[in-house]
Amino acid sequence: MGTAFEVIPVLDLRRGQVVRARMGERHSYAPIDTPLAKGSEPGAVARGLLDTVPARTLYVADLDAIMDGTPPDRTALERIAAACPGTRLWVDAGFADEAGVEAFLAGGLGLPVIGSESQTAPDLVRRLGDRAVLSLDSRGTERLGPAALHDEPGLWPRDVIVMALARVGAAGGPDLPGIAAARALGRQRRIYAAGGVRGPEDLRALRAAGAAGVLVASAIHDGRLRAEDLSE
Repeated sequence: MGTAFEVIPVLDLRRGQVVRARMGERHSYAPIDTPLAKGSEPGAVARGLLDTVPARTLYVADLDAIMDGTPPDRTALERIAAACPGTRLWVDAGFADEAGVEAFLAGGLGLPVIGSESQTAPDLVRRLGDRAVLSLDSRGTERLGPAALHDEPGLWPRDVIVMALARVGAAGGPDLPGIAAARALGRQRRIYAAGGVRGPEDLRALRAAGAAGVLVASAIHDGRLRAEDLSE
């Protein structure tokens, strides 16, 4: 513990481009139009995010892999890595089996994020331990994936994301009760929020709730979150 609160910019990939996420309705996501970059090429958008909000970690959701079971988009990930040297990547590519995770780890492109929505059992999370990040996915009041992943903190790795899909891109505020519950259950785990951040006031609320950090996209693209907001 004792580390600084971390703001982690997010890129959502679909068909090799960065798309604008909204409320978890992935099939309707369109290529992003952002003042931070020309076009939606992954490396350019990643660089634009980091030039606006310096960060040591980027979160990448490969939506084709999550929705369709395709392999991770290595070309897009390599472009992001090349544009952002020294930045670690957390990559959610719908990982659901150990062979796929091991192949990804061998490629050296980042740390796999294991989304609860992609799991049918807790076994993969249990075996990987701290070699992966766990995302506890929910949509509204519905918890996605095996109940054990949500209820048994002994299965959790060091880093855990509370992913409120219905809040993504909706600017409705973060899931503070969800963060508090995960903090109480997980104790020494680092709990990260995802979804709903509107601006610096939400960062303060998340810090107060004990979050280790937060995943953000829309608030950065829209100019509601800037580098000076990270220094509090």
